[in-house]
Amino acid sequence: MPFDHFDFLAPFYERVIPPAAIEAMLRELEPSPNCRLLDAGGGTGRVSAFLKEYVGLVVLSDISMGMLKEAAEKGDLRPTCALTEKMPFADEYFDCVLMVDALHHVNDQAQSASELWRITKAGGRIVIQEPDIRRFSVKLIAIAEKLALMRSHFLSPQKIAELFPFDAAKVDIHSEDFNAWVVVRKPIL
Repeated sequence: MPFDHFDFLAPFYERVIPPAAIEAMLRELEPSPNCRLLDAGGGTGRVSAFLKEYVGLVVLSDISMGMLKEAAEKGDLRPTCALTEKMPFADEYFDCVLMVDALHHVNDQAQSASELWRITKAGGRIVIQEPDIRRFSVKLIAIAEKLALMRSHFLSPQKIAELFPFDAAKVDIHSEDFNAWVVVRKPIL
């Protein structure tokens, strides 16, 4: 079995990774108090733990059992072991789907995007925050992850947007600091 970087990092992950920009997450998600939120690739729950007071239900999915163990200790999160390429949720189950700093770690980014679209309700949104590979500092991170054999594959914000070719998708892209935000709205037809 290959080395699992995230199982190894889980116990001290939040001590080295800075806290998430919760105000920005709320701005992009626009959640309601009864919203069902999926934190896809949510790791230890460092983001969704802060968001749980703004939504009705938080489900956190990840494939790392070490990360899920850390998330389970936060309470009120529903940790689920799942690949983003094959989510165990019904069609149009979530009002909001969030993926923070995780898309570059999935094996099949196009299939993951398709699954996120499938499980998002009409009228809902998908918010993807990724390090902006157009920045030099992020290019250095990408090289470091390759050297650590993490199999990361960073995409430009435009390439992330192109993962959502669905007819009705409304996609917005913007950057803040060294992060890119891709917000996909699934309109009510």
